[in-house]
Amino acid sequence: MGHSRAEKTRTHERIVILASKRFREKGLTGVGIAELMDEAGLTVGGFYKHFASRDSLVAEAMRSASGDWKRKLNAAASGGAPITFEFLVDDYLSEAHRDDPGAGCPVSALSADVARSDKLTRALVTAGAKENIELLASTIREAGEENKAARSRAMMTYSALVGAIALARAVSDEQLSREILKTVARLLKSPAPKVASRHHGR
Repeated sequence: MGHSRAEKTRTHERIVILASKRFREKGLTGVGIAELMDEAGLTVGGFYKHFASRDSLVAEAMRSASGDWKRKLNAAASGGAPITFEFLVDDYLSEAHRDDPGAGCPVSALSADVARSDKLTRALVTAGAKENIELLASTIREAGEENKAARSRAMMTYSALVGAIALARAVSDEQLSREILKTVARLLKSPAPKVASRHHGR
């Protein structure tokens, strides 16, 4: 009995990991349950032994796909290389990330699909976005920026990251794609402009 439960757990995790990759590559509506189960070496009927519905699989797949930055942060806390704002920007806007959406950020790969998805999936993506924005803000605060300004810059940065990688994947011109990644990365890492105060009168 114990072995059977362990085997079912392993199979469940295998389906979730595979679905997480395929959804990011092909979109939430681009992968059928039959196709997915066939690739996993299982029957369609076996799907409902693991998931109540397609939506429940989507939610688990999105949860599995999230948290890459958090894992890197935990690795840094365990003695790995420190996580900086520049590192996060360069890591996200890399050609490796662009070329492998199946292993990348689910928000940039699936934001349009998620916007039309169920409440649970949207809630999971929302939690992940909040976590990533706060992680960016923490690296900006560590560089000396005040809290409110750090959060604003983090939100702008995250929006730019998601949009830039999505656009870099969408265009068919390789040179333009690289230019998008490099330009946005450079601008995001540039020091925040100082707003000069205006004095009226003499």
